[in-house]
Amino acid sequence: MSILLNVLTAVLVLISLFLILVVLAQKAKTDGGVGGALGGGMTEATFGADTGNVLSKATINAAIAFFVLSFVLYLGHIYVRKHAVVTGEALPTIAAPAAARSAPTSTPTPAPVLPKKP
Repeated sequence: MSILLNVLTAVLVLISLFLILVVLAQKAKTDGGVGGALGGGMTEATFGADTGNVLSKATINAAIAFFVLSFVLYLGHIYVRKHAVVTGEALPTIAAPAAARSAPTSTPTPAPVLPKKP
């Protein structure tokens, strides 16, 4: 199960990077901003006149995949935590009471008195 969670985490990272790049590549409504600086005009040359539609659909699909995969990973980690006791992967719980300290039975010896220097 942990191998599957690791693979899904790697896929989530890739989807996150793709989502960041797609959002940054979009052209702003005012035709300024980061989209133009990072090649917003190049996306029009690549995808044609419907660049906004292609990037919007890619953003929506990546966001849906991001949230669904995040929720699946959340449920997977809950499953692993609940079933870890059965497989022995969890740390053992020790229910031992602390030992009570007993009072000293002998009387303490006083500190030696040092002679005064003249």
